[in-house]
Amino acid sequence: MNSFTAQRTRVIFGGHEKFTFRYGWLKKGLDAVLENPDIFSQEDAFVTLGVGKNMATSIRYWMLALGICESPSERTRTLLPTSLGKSLFTDDGWDPYLEDIGSLWLLHWQLASNQQRGLIWHLVFSRYFDIEFRKNSLTEFLKNQLVQRGIETTEGMIEREVDVFIRTYVAAQSRNRDGEENLDCPLVDLNLIHFTPGDGVYRFDIGAKSSLPSPIMGYAISIFLEEKLSHQRTVTLDDCVYSPGSPGQIFKLDENSMISYLEDLEDLTGGALRLQETAGLRQVYVHAAFKNLGWDLLRKYYA
Repeated sequence: MNSFTAQRTRVIFGGHEKFTFRYGWLKKGLDAVLENPDIFSQEDAFVTLGVGKNMATSIRYWMLALGICESPSERTRTLLPTSLGKSLFTDDGWDPYLEDIGSLWLLHWQLASNQQRGLIWHLVFSRYFDIEFRKNSLTEFLKNQLVQRGIETTEGMIEREVDVFIRTYVAAQSRNRDGEENLDCPLVDLNLIHFTPGDGVYRFDIGAKSSLPSPIMGYAISIFLEEKLSHQRTVTLDDCVYSPGSPGQIFKLDENSMISYLEDLEDLTGGALRLQETAGLRQVYVHAAFKNLGWDLLRKYYA
């Protein structure tokens, strides 16, 4: 689901069953789907997956939210692997066990770009422009955003979504007796959001991201430009940094960081993607098919 057409699509809340995804879940889910696309239609799917019943439901949700699988119809629970899902998580895939932090950045992009199942993540990273937030202020912001989109839900539902959103990026502050319910989401390792326990404030890490590889950024830029530009070949630097749904917003970059990535990408793409300045206006030029450009960068990165 892209970032510009989703308002026509039914938004889905709560399918995560209040779980964030965990290491091993996506490969486990993809393996099961490859063996049986209707696995999640079966009452005993959780037995096959070796997890609790609610966790099995959550695995299905996260595979859809992260673009690892797609559903051919909302009327069935059948899942089909996407090209990205197969490329990443098959036994001989690029990174089936998420050992490369670049894969986590890629999954973050996938989630925050999904306006059907990841709308909360999209709105927070694309439309919330303050550096800090508390749970109550974020809940109020999201309530207003959903009202503007004509989406009806309850405050309790929004509060639950905020809780899952935060746990996607912030390590649990306490552990249950067995530690099971609080296993941290892999995206915690990105350090995108920092929490100050004393005053309950969460703060975005805005600026350079030393662990975000240029090819992953290039893939995100190619997807953004494909959706934003249609048949055009140029976009302003400001759009790449500040537009809702842009890589700059979703990765919480500043302008200098984006310029640095674009300079790297000019070398990586042989000039197919480059930053130019004309009459004081800095623009990003693309001289290749968007989709091919992004996939070429991923293949080179994981080679």
